[in-house]
Amino acid sequence: MSQSILDTMPGATTGTVSITDSLNFWDGKRVKPREEKNAEPVFEPATGRVLCQLFPCGSEEVDEAIKSAHAAYQKWSKLAGMERARVMLEAARIIRERRDKIAKLEVINNGKSITEAQVDIDIAWQCIEYYAGLAGTLAGQHIQLPGGAFAYTRREPLGVCAGIGAWNYPFQIAAWKSAPALACGNAMVFKPSPMTPVTAVILAEIYKEAGVPDGLFCVVQGGAETGSLLCHHPMVAKVSFTGSVPTGKKVMEMSAKGVKQVTLELGGKSPLLIFKDSELENAVKGALMANFLTQGQVCCNGTRVYVQREIMPQFLEEVVKRTKAIPLGDPLLNDTRMGALISKPQLDKVLRYVDQAKKEGAKVLCGGDPFVPSDPKLKGGYFMSPCVLDNCRDDMTCVKEEIFGPVMSVLPFDTEEEVIKRANDTTFGLASGVFTRDIARAHRVAENLEAGTCFINNYNISPVEVPFGGYKNSGFGRENGQVTIEYYSQLKTVVVEMGDVDSLF
Repeated sequence: MSQSILDTMPGATTGTVSITDSLNFWDGKRVKPREEKNAEPVFEPATGRVLCQLFPCGSEEVDEAIKSAHAAYQKWSKLAGMERARVMLEAARIIRERRDKIAKLEVINNGKSITEAQVDIDIAWQCIEYYAGLAGTLAGQHIQLPGGAFAYTRREPLGVCAGIGAWNYPFQIAAWKSAPALACGNAMVFKPSPMTPVTAVILAEIYKEAGVPDGLFCVVQGGAETGSLLCHHPMVAKVSFTGSVPTGKKVMEMSAKGVKQVTLELGGKSPLLIFKDSELENAVKGALMANFLTQGQVCCNGTRVYVQREIMPQFLEEVVKRTKAIPLGDPLLNDTRMGALISKPQLDKVLRYVDQAKKEGAKVLCGGDPFVPSDPKLKGGYFMSPCVLDNCRDDMTCVKEEIFGPVMSVLPFDTEEEVIKRANDTTFGLASGVFTRDIARAHRVAENLEAGTCFINNYNISPVEVPFGGYKNSGFGRENGQVTIEYYSQLKTVVVEMGDVDSLF
């Protein structure tokens, strides 16, 4: 079970782990690939070495997994909410108990710092615990009708839901999607990103150990083709996707052919507004949190930092000093605060964005270069120094496009009205932030920013109790919070006549 690879984690170090276990999971067990062809190497970002081989699932395997999930759904959906809750609480407890081991494996596959990964795993078990608490509260309404008749509503599960994850938060996203689905009585077939296939199957084993029916949470591996098979499958009732806008549009298009419900959590180019009356120390810390978590590879990052002109020199001086001091290197070391980007192509893409910014007139105040750690085993890793860009304009590529790397673009502004207009001039709308001591302004700005989340005097905190999702091209539907129950369930109306039928015929 999950113990095998996890038990090696306490002694594991960067560059020493190889994974040979099967990464697919259905019918309550790991499943070997039917055909070991079309293998894709999975890399360890910190070293550039191959961690394992991924074999994409074909149509027969996807079909097997979905049928396994459907059989489990038929059992799970008949349980009372409190019965489901007990199993989910046990899963949360197991994750909490193995948190450090799971976090270590996440780092090896993803490249982020161990400090961040531990927080991600904590958020995962908290999410499952939260939805376990909601499972027993799901209820309908009773409506009295004339003549003694009445109606009531039932909140019912959808069936088999497909979850398609992203590589920046592999384990956490698997929990964010599966927890509300399972709480509502659904089953889930989850496809991780082909770049981070390793930890979702650990979650599947933990659910199994906690007592879910075999098949309730299945894992299928693969890329676009496997995702397409999930979106088109007639037994899938809903698709929840986290990833880029172009892929999200394709997921929506494919799902529409089967009239499936869809939740899309897509990209962002979020604005962070820093007014001159803000507490500068907190504003600087907020800007760093808004740009450099997970090496800048976060969809809701506040990468357009608008600073009121009067405090621009002090802000830049302090933010550059702090950025230069971020410890880069081996992500498994507790002192490291920035690890490696996910892949060589991603690193190259981010570096090209910095070059393009320079060509368009931006000034690099620090970073923006490949970084080679002193440790010889990290020489092949995908590291870069975190970058702060000054002299930016709204029409620059680095300000308009999602870079998905550790690059902060800083822009001056003069008035509140002006900066809100500029902040909203984007096709994205995932997140936003404002730093100010003026409480009226804070709430006024939050109201006027066109984004699914607005942080006031903080940035990039993600409590599981509050909904998360986008406006505009950043998607629709929500993850986390009570409202997500509505996205994993459907309402049935039952009308009861207590007297004779009043017929027109």
